[in-house]
Amino acid sequence: MKWALPPRAIEELNVKLMTCPLNGPRNITEFQCHGEVHRQPDPAAVNDKEWTDYIWLSNNTAGVVREWWCHTPTNFWFLAERNTVTDEILATFPVPADGPFGGAS
Repeated sequence: MKWALPPRAIEELNVKLMTCPLNGPRNITEFQCHGEVHRQPDPAAVNDKEWTDYIWLSNNTAGVVREWWCHTPTNFWFLAERNTVTDEILATFPVPADGPFGGAS
């Protein structure tokens, strides 16, 4: 049996919710953001500086970005699109079978 608060009660609690693709709406404190999704270069084809930049640098885009997120109680990894200016979570979805870019190269 699922227990759900009516929408007005949630607003009164001033809780920020994120919709987990597996578990539904949950308190944002149950999640961890693991950064922007970016394409992994071929480790055999890049030099140490390029590999280091891939690991440690991000674009820090002001606007909509696609990010890796994890629902920590279940260790479920998924993708979210979030506006970094407003901190609004626009969409959440499981990682497609063909990768985080959906087969686009």
